Order: sequence, then structure tokens, then C-alpha cells
Amino acid sequence: MTDVSSSDNAHPIVKQRIKKTGIAALIGASGVSYERLPMLEVVFDRFVRLLSAGLRKFTSDNVDVALENIVSQRFGDTFKAISPQAMYAVFRAEEWENYGVLILDASLVYLVIDALLGGDRTIEHPEDLLHFEQRPYTPIERALIEPLVRSMLTDLAQSFSPLCAVTFRFERLESNERFATICRPVNGVIAAKFQIGIAARSGQVTLILPHGTLEPVRDVLLQQFMGEKFGHDITWEQHLAQELWLTDIEMDVILDEQVLCLRDILNLEPGSRLTLKRTGNGMARIRSCNKPLFEGRIGQHRGHVAVKIEQCLDDRFSNQENRISPE
Repeated sequence: MTDVSSSDNAHPIVKQRIKKTGIAALIGASGVSYERLPMLEVVFDRFVRLLSAGLRKFTSDNVDVALENIVSQRFGDTFKAISPQAMYAVFRAEEWENYGVLILDASLVYLVIDALLGGDRTIEHPEDLLHFEQRPYTPIERALIEPLVRSMLTDLAQSFSPLCAVTFRFERLESNERFATICRPVNGVIAAKFQIGIAARSGQVTLILPHGTLEPVRDVLLQQFMGEKFGHDITWEQHLAQELWLTDIEMDVILDEQVLCLRDILNLEPGSRLTLKRTGNGMARIRSCNKPLFEGRIGQHRGHVAVKIEQCLDDRFSNQENRISPE
């Protein structure tokens, strides 16, 4: 009787049905567990907006860009979900001293080529695409795609600009995945897949960023974020500044300070008189929350007791460069 429990002697069809368990399943898992990077999601959202505007200008047509998913997996497992005859654009992050890959599938490549050369973008021809997948890209097709890749890298660098300054320099365009290897197959990477649609046709571009590439800015990407513009909302900033100038602040004018013994303090009662050592035009201190701010001379203004500020006791008020205009 044949033993089919061994994966070495099993029939190929039986091999596919054998599921890995225990240590074998743990070692062979394609997913890579890494801590979540909240700010990276914000960067990709910004990249979608910039890429939409950039592609509209590049193709002179209406372009829809959507972020499909963001996954963390091994670099060796990334190419398994990529369609054949894809283009691999290898780029270098200059400030981070590492590499990344942009993967354009065949549907997107021929869609952009048709858009640039005036082809039909309203009807998809799967039989033509199948024919194209059986031949390599021509130099003209590669020359048409390279400016698109450079435009994408410019938009990607601009998406990171609120967090850090980085330059993504295009290095080469490959049609074979073996020549687009930028790290070891077991290394973890972030794979972000974007869906790009023009008229009735669409294609996909996948951005591959190894975790080693993002390591210099990992602390920034780990920060929690709430808002639309990286914490800098002009409307909210103006409203906050307007309300800040209307804030009521309680200020105390200290006419005199004396040291009294406890017996004299306990003998105080309504009608008791305290004699101030200051004259009518003496000096008084102005403070807020027990912090001295100004010193001025006591006087009268339109029948009311007034204080004319003559000296700043806080350096922040004495420095003219620190003055803030309420306008």
C-alpha cells in the first residue's frame, strides 16, 4: 500500500493538498509582522492625490487613482501576485541610502502608451494584451514609460516632504524581476498597491519599500496623526489665533507688599487700616499668575487710578523681535 503522507513520495496533486502545520507553517509564512506605521498611510493618501494630478497632466486625460491595500510581507513573495510582462523601476532614496521598486503591470503600461500615442482607451482588448505579454518591450515603449516613472517618483518625494526631505532618484527600468532584486528574499517590505484608471481601462502600480529603507524615518512614521494636512490646518490655525487674542487674562497690580506678624494679621477686622509705604505717584508691579510682568508708576487717568508701564520684568516682553501683531 502506497504511503501518501510523505510529501517527498506523494503525487503532485496530493502535494498541493498537504497543508503545512506547526514549525513548517511558521517558517513558511509569507506575512511579516511589523509594527504599524500610521504616518505612512497618510503619506500614501497624499501620494494618491498628487499622482492623480500628475497623471492628468502627463496623459492629458481624466485619471482615477485609488489605494487598494498596504501589506507587509517578504520581498520574495511580492512578485508572486504581479502579472507577467510587468515593468520594474528601481530607484534609490538618496538621503536614506537604500532602494525601492515601482512595479507597473502590463495593463497599465499599454494603457499609458495608448494614452500618449492617441490609441483607443475606451475598450479593453484582452486578446491584444495576451499577445503583448509574449514579447519583450520595445525601446520606444520603454522610452515612453520612463518619464512616467520619474513623474511618480517626484510625487512620492513630495508626499514625504511634510515629514522629511528625501530624493528618489530613478536608476533603471527592468522587465525581468530577477534584475529588480534590491534586498534578500526573506527581508520584510511594505507593498502598497494602487489602481489607476483611464476611461474604461485600468492598471496597477505597486510600490515596494523595504523596511530597511524606511528605518531612518521609522520614528516619524510611528507617530499618531489626526487631521488632513499633517497637523497644519490653515483654517483651524486662523480660528485659534483669533480666539487667542480674545482670551481674558487676569492681571494683578501690586501697590505695596509688607511683612506682618501673625498677631497683627489675626487682629485685622472690618474697619482696620493698613498704611502703605508708597506715595501717590510711587511704583507698582503688575503680575499675572504670580509671575511679575511689568513695573509702572501709579497715577490717575480720567478720574481713575492708573499705572503707566515703565519697565518690562520679563525678557520676552522687552525683546521687540518677540512682539506679535494681532492682525
